[in-house]
Amino acid sequence: MNTKSLMTLSAIILALIGISLIFFPKEILDYFELSVSDTLELLMQIIGSFYFAFAMLNWMSKGSIIGGIYNRPIAMANLTHFVIAGLALIKGVLANPSLSYVIWSIAIIYSIFAILFGIVAFKHPVSENNHIE
Repeated sequence: MNTKSLMTLSAIILALIGISLIFFPKEILDYFELSVSDTLELLMQIIGSFYFAFAMLNWMSKGSIIGGIYNRPIAMANLTHFVIAGLALIKGVLANPSLSYVIWSIAIIYSIFAILFGIVAFKHPVSENNHIE
């Protein structure tokens, strides 16, 4: 598996989410028809900083060998994030199918990343030529 593409794509998506939460917390809360308070806006920005930090981790790790024992903490952190958030999103959309298409799209994207990071985390990074990728 080409982990460089996976890390790059996940970094871009996480950065977009992070930047959106950091700079547009009120607009995001309004879009989802949630009550806006100063505390909730602050929490959205803090969550955005976590997303952006994760994006930076993935971006800076994209050129490294990832899989098996190589960079295992990075692979496991990504796997954990995408599996837990993906399961929560799937549970949410199944319990309430009338949720926004944005939530449905994010659930699908997260599920795909969860599967891909599962493969990366538990498969040794060996190519067909028995060389490390």
